[in-house]
Amino acid sequence: MSRLAGKSALITGAARGIGRAFAEAYVDEGATVGIADINLEGAEATARDIGENAYAVQLDVSSQDSIDAAIGTVVARAGKLDILVNNAALFDAAETVDITRASFDRLYAVNVGGTLFTMQAAARQMIAQGHGGKIINMASQAGRRGESLVLVYCSTKAAVISMTQSAGLNLIKHGINVNAIAPGVVDGEHWEHVDATFARLEGKEPGQKKAEVESGVPAGRFATPADLTGMAVFLASSESDYILSQTYNVDGGQWMS
Repeated sequence: MSRLAGKSALITGAARGIGRAFAEAYVDEGATVGIADINLEGAEATARDIGENAYAVQLDVSSQDSIDAAIGTVVARAGKLDILVNNAALFDAAETVDITRASFDRLYAVNVGGTLFTMQAAARQMIAQGHGGKIINMASQAGRRGESLVLVYCSTKAAVISMTQSAGLNLIKHGINVNAIAPGVVDGEHWEHVDATFARLEGKEPGQKKAEVESGVPAGRFATPADLTGMAVFLASSESDYILSQTYNVDGGQWMS
């Protein structure tokens, strides 16, 4: 298939997990993809695995210099930037009375600031090119409602949904469509970290929280990163040209909107 033939994409946090799955799907659809990650060695390994149409990009989304350099790398390598996926994010959990400023600042710097300022830099490049583009932000079902121990993370993902709405309304005049994906629970390294965090906070056995959450998914299972790639390709393609400011739930029926 070639729904993204000739397109140049940048995916943040793409060395593993959801970002890697998106990169593989985009290359399969004909795109050239920058595998952006703070872990350059991991990004290089992933790019090698995917093939010649993928390349590694060093990126710390909490650093404006790093963001600007990453956009420059993409343009130098591919000549343009057509698609951005803001996937890089951090998770933490704590009792409300135990939240630290360090945790708050770290999550907001990556999940909110990183999303905003990478989106901004990509939009500036797309506007300069003059032929529009697609920006996809990764939200979460956690941005749809609060969770007892996840105040900061939930609020960052709610901010992503809100930023997607505002940026979409502002940037469509330049032909740039901004939308978001809100996954539910996705199996992989991220959820192993989440499970371990809840085991510590709630006194659960390893794997217990994961099993409890999985039992509540109407579809009957955790998602895999591959379950999200169809939406990611659709939102990056010309098929979504009349869609903007939307956040799509891909969560096995956990949230309805």
